[in-house]
Amino acid sequence: MSSTSNEEKSLELRIFVFLTVFLAPLLSVLLVSGLGFAIWFSQIIMGPPGAG
Repeated sequence: MSSTSNEEKSLELRIFVFLTVFLAPLLSVLLVSGLGFAIWFSQIIMGPPGAG
């Protein structure tokens, strides 16, 4: 039972490191760049704010 607990803790630590080191920064960069692209593209279609 001790080895199973150690394996679970090791897996949990690996998942935590993956989420905090790789997944969270990647998702935040994708979200910010996606929003920037959406704003840029909308300004191509509708013009800059206050142009009307």
